[in-house]
Amino acid sequence: MSSPLRKNNNSYLDVNPSVKSAIDNGEPVVALESTIICHGMPYPKNLETALNVEKTVKQNGAIPATVAILDGRLKAGISEDEMHFLAKQGDKINKVSRRDIPLSIARQNHGATTVAATMIIASLAKISFFATGGIGGVHRNINESLDVSADLTELAKTNVAVVCSGVKSILDIPKTMEYLETHGVPVIGYKTKAMPAFYSRESQCLVDYSCENTRQIAEILKIKWDIPLMGGIVVANPIPEEYSIDSSKIANVIDGALKEMKLKKITGKRTTPFLLSKVAEKTGGESLEANIQLVLNNARLAAKIASDYNDLKSAIKNEK
Repeated sequence: MSSPLRKNNNSYLDVNPSVKSAIDNGEPVVALESTIICHGMPYPKNLETALNVEKTVKQNGAIPATVAILDGRLKAGISEDEMHFLAKQGDKINKVSRRDIPLSIARQNHGATTVAATMIIASLAKISFFATGGIGGVHRNINESLDVSADLTELAKTNVAVVCSGVKSILDIPKTMEYLETHGVPVIGYKTKAMPAFYSRESQCLVDYSCENTRQIAEILKIKWDIPLMGGIVVANPIPEEYSIDSSKIANVIDGALKEMKLKKITGKRTTPFLLSKVAEKTGGESLEANIQLVLNNARLAAKIASDYNDLKSAIKNEK
């Protein structure tokens, strides 16, 4: 195996030419994760969704940059052929978070990036906005497992705004909100005062702040990073009402899946994929369609916030 070290600029990052051009020209760019391609949906629905998400970003005025690791190279923006490859390989591709990045590079492996890893690679590429489905959080059996997603710690230190439909409903939402508050991560609801619960529009938790338009969110972000206060924010965007699933129905399904997971002694990285697949199975595919629609909805919102943020920066630059 040849050495992964590159002597030209000692960089492990490849930025897609169209993405690099957009960044250099001050155009809005939205990062997208690859875990949803490899570990979130079956083929070919995963490929269809990934292509539609990129298309949605473009239709709303921004450049998409799907993030992954291929042959040990950090990729900010992959080609359609590379997307086809990831989609067909599915869960054969390693799920990569912060701790796994150096090993993936050293071994020249492929990797599907989680929220945390996508934030890191996006930040290295100077991309400040990221659309995903839901963020990881504090697991419900925290007293036994001490399982807290690396997504939360990444949000505390990496300057990327994450647009999502809240915390995955398989997790402990109140404890996740407390964790984010402790680490200084603002949670802003887009046209909502309640924290979305992924498949459902509301949970019993309130967000820190609510904004009625994307310009307000862009202004908050600019001030935060101008100060500078390090770290990202969570923009909580409820699933479109017509695709929302009743919270009590989801709760019953999740409780059953958690019991099965405990019996099968499933832990660590396998937890979330297992629970999501069980929810999809028990809801007759209803949750899969909900997942697709909420991701598309988040892509639309992220593109609009990124555009407003760039407009703000351009206006201030022109005034000078």
